[in-house]
Amino acid sequence: MILHPGALSLIIGSLIVIMMMVYSSMLGLKILKRWDVDNSSSEQLSLERKTYLLSTIMNYTLGFVILSAFLFIYTADDIHRIFIGAMCATGSLNANPIGWYVLYTKIIVFFLSSIWIVFNYIDQKAEDYPLVRTKYTMLLSITPFIILDTYFQAKYFLGIKPNIITSCCGSLFSEGGKGIASSLSSLPVKPMMIIFYVTIGIFLLTSFLSLRSQKSILKYALTILSLVVFVVSIASIISFISLYFYEIPTHHCPFDIIQKDYHFVGYPVYITLFSGVFFGMITGIFEPFRKISSLNIIIENSQKRWIVLSILLISIFTIICSCPILFSNFTLKGYY
Repeated sequence: MILHPGALSLIIGSLIVIMMMVYSSMLGLKILKRWDVDNSSSEQLSLERKTYLLSTIMNYTLGFVILSAFLFIYTADDIHRIFIGAMCATGSLNANPIGWYVLYTKIIVFFLSSIWIVFNYIDQKAEDYPLVRTKYTMLLSITPFIILDTYFQAKYFLGIKPNIITSCCGSLFSEGGKGIASSLSSLPVKPMMIIFYVTIGIFLLTSFLSLRSQKSILKYALTILSLVVFVVSIASIISFISLYFYEIPTHHCPFDIIQKDYHFVGYPVYITLFSGVFFGMITGIFEPFRKISSLNIIIENSQKRWIVLSILLISIFTIICSCPILFSNFTLKGYY
């Protein structure tokens, strides 16, 4: 096991999270079975008080889960120094391949936890708590993913051997290799640039139209486009954006940009991407709930804020990624 502060914080924090999730799930089951907002019995009043307690616990618990995704990346990058052959988080994850499963589950849990927090926020805005059953059903669905994430995470850190020789980004994110990483690295630069900027343009146009229109189809389209932007952006970071930060035409690693040598630019890149995609995504997710009379105005006003935040964050993400392309002396003309 690696006795690294980040690893210990993640393991201990995740164990506490599981205890909170199991407790909350048990209480959530009770609420699902007995909740009746039209009933003024003492049991219903007790359940209403417990929902406030549970909501507070879950906001902090899932807040840690969200932050743990970035803490895991930071820790994986920081411990690469102890491995022979590692230069960044890629080498650390390759030191125990289950680390890649941790990364994937943390991305899933990041979005699920964020969505639950928003559901809870919207539900507490209405006097009749119309989303109580929905959000506690979601909570029961999220718990297995968090347990799986904790299992993979513990297995990863406990299974790491410091004396292992590992491979790094040069072999994994190399053109002509095998696997998804190599396939993304091999994507042609110019077509990917066109796809990236056209996708961002369509997303921003749809976002502006959604601000001016109440049509549901635009909100649903924004959710789908948010997912497309996420996939295309990750592929673009590996394919060509990272090259401009490194100023090396063969270095496609998506993790080195979070290091000090590159001014930690990876953190604002990924934070704005993940956050912008999230706010765009929830705009359509909450659209069906506008049919609930007590939520109509609440969701409508919230959607406007989410769209504005999504536009702002995705724009910042695009600007950060475009700066080295526009203003550096590095060029990939010979690699088009």
